[in-house]
Amino acid sequence: MSTLNGLPAHILLVHAIVVLLPLSALLLVLCVAWGKARRALAGPNALLAAFALILVPITTDAGEWLERRVTRSSLLQAHTELGDTALYVAIPVAVLALVVWWRQRESTAAARPAASDADDSPKVAPAAKSVGRRAFLAPASRPVTTVIAVLAVLAAGGACYQVYRIGDSGARATWQDQFSTEPAPPGGR
Repeated sequence: MSTLNGLPAHILLVHAIVVLLPLSALLLVLCVAWGKARRALAGPNALLAAFALILVPITTDAGEWLERRVTRSSLLQAHTELGDTALYVAIPVAVLALVVWWRQRESTAAARPAASDADDSPKVAPAAKSVGRRAFLAPASRPVTTVIAVLAVLAAGGACYQVYRIGDSGARATWQDQFSTEPAPPGGR
């Protein structure tokens, strides 16, 4: 992708990453820390994290297109090198958001009575009752929950910090020494 509405796509797409990846990271921490938020937000956050993950390579590709069309500088080089690390912080956030959602889903399914246990369903012999679903991510395990929570906090903190570093380097590459501290005279320069 090169341009959107006449502007380099990178400068538009990067705003989505700057908002969506830290938002997903913060929602991940909220979901692992608070059960009510997990029940309400784990699914939407898994979708948000996956969307942010998909946007990262699209945004970096658009950035590489733009890089070949602007004056090279050490600041630009620093920004592009940092930008290449965005995928490495987006992947853990997305994977952990999916894990948290899946564990919430398994936990909810385990708590739900089997269809044959419902009051309005016909009674069947105990041998005919369905065996509960297998839980793959141990939703009731406190040690697994603790490990996932620690990993989520680390991944979220790392993602927010790296997005800040990438954005700061991009702003410096774009704006450093490109403006005056004094207001421009009325009517232009």
